Amino acid sequence: MLTPQSRVVMLSGATRGIGRAVLERLLAAGCIISAGVRTAASLPQHANLTHHPYDAAKTGSAEAWVAATIERHGRIDALVNAAGINPRGTLFDTDETPFDDLWTVNAKGPMRAIRAAWPHLVASGSGRVVNISSLSGKRVRNDNLAYAMSKFAVVALTQEVRRLGWDHGIRATAVCPGFVDTDMTSHVTKFPREQMSRPEDLAALIEVVLHLSNTASVAELLVNCRHEDTL
Repeated sequence: MLTPQSRVVMLSGATRGIGRAVLERLLAAGCIISAGVRTAASLPQHANLTHHPYDAAKTGSAEAWVAATIERHGRIDALVNAAGINPRGTLFDTDETPFDDLWTVNAKGPMRAIRAAWPHLVASGSGRVVNISSLSGKRVRNDNLAYAMSKFAVVALTQEVRRLGWDHGIRATAVCPGFVDTDMTSHVTKFPREQMSRPEDLAALIEVVLHLSNTASVAELLVNCRHEDTL
């Protein structure tokens, strides 16, 4: 098993929210981070951090990011898909643009990144994939069906990565939080922000998952800031 100091982790969504907390946590642990970002202006300067252009909505962007990571670091040991969007689309909306946008970014974006990184994750022997889904990917409690459908798809994607990657040492985890105090939940007024989960706590869990051995695989992490019946 590689030590944190030798693991190369690709991370999307590193400029804000959960992704930014993961970035800071993994850098502190000594990991080498290849951040796929649309703009690097807000990223910190760090010897173990490189950044490369990446847009989850654009075909070919994931492949270019993987190629740049391999050229710079020579290996890929883990991929954390934290980039995502949250527009609103309900069952009865006739404008399906939010559904299309969410499917492209939240579901196909991680799929394309995984597909591009796959041979390098196999070569690692202990490749790790962490996909940020949501509790909205496990149950539906509001009318934003477009978001829920995209996050249900992320759970399905994670299960397929586990199935296909198992014999290659690839382990995949879907992280499914409820309300997290980030800019993505800035529109939420029905639940107190001070009671929402902290992105730093999600990052701590993700760090643990990335560094578990192949014999301690976690399929899903359901993280909530309030009581719900067990899903």
